[in-house]
Amino acid sequence: MALKATIFKVELTIADMDRNYYADHGFTIARHPSETDERMMVRTLAFALYADPALAFGKGLCVDDEPDLWQRDLTGAIERWIDVGQPDEKWIRKACGRARETVVVSYGRAADIWWNGVRDKLARQSNLTVWNLPPDVTPALAALTARSMRLQCTLQDGQVWITDGRQTVLVEPARRMGA
Repeated sequence: MALKATIFKVELTIADMDRNYYADHGFTIARHPSETDERMMVRTLAFALYADPALAFGKGLCVDDEPDLWQRDLTGAIERWIDVGQPDEKWIRKACGRARETVVVSYGRAADIWWNGVRDKLARQSNLTVWNLPPDVTPALAALTARSMRLQCTLQDGQVWITDGRQTVLVEPARRMGA
C-alpha cells in the first residue's frame, strides 16, 4: 500500500521591506512521504522570498514536469519557476527555456559540491538565479514544523527572519548566480 502525503496548514504573514510587499497568505502543503520537514520548510521559505498572489505550489515530488513553486501570468505563461534542493543541470536548463525567470534555492551539506559541478554548465542561463542556504539554517527551519503553522516572515536587507512566536530563525541566503 502506497503511503499518502501528510497535509500541513500554513498561515504566513509576510513583511518584505525590500520589495514593499506586505500580505497574509494561507495555504496547504502536501508533504510527499519521501520529503523531509527540512525540504518542506525550504519550499515555504522560497514562497516567502518570492511571495505574490499568483505564486503557487507545484504538485511536488510525484510530478516530473512541475517545479516546487511557480507563478503564471493570466495567459498561462510561466513567469517564475522555483525549485529547491540540487536539481539536475539539464532540468534547470529546461526550466530556463520554459519560464521568464528560474530560481533554485539550494541547501544541504552537499550544496557546494553540487554547485561546483553545475556552475560552468549553467553560466549562460541569463534568466537563472541560484541561492544557497547555510547548512545550519535548514534544521532550524525544520524545527518550526507543525501540522498547523502560524509563521511570520520579515525580509530586509537580504536577511529573512522567520518565527512561529516561540522560535526565530535568521536566514541569510547567499546569491551564487543571478541579478
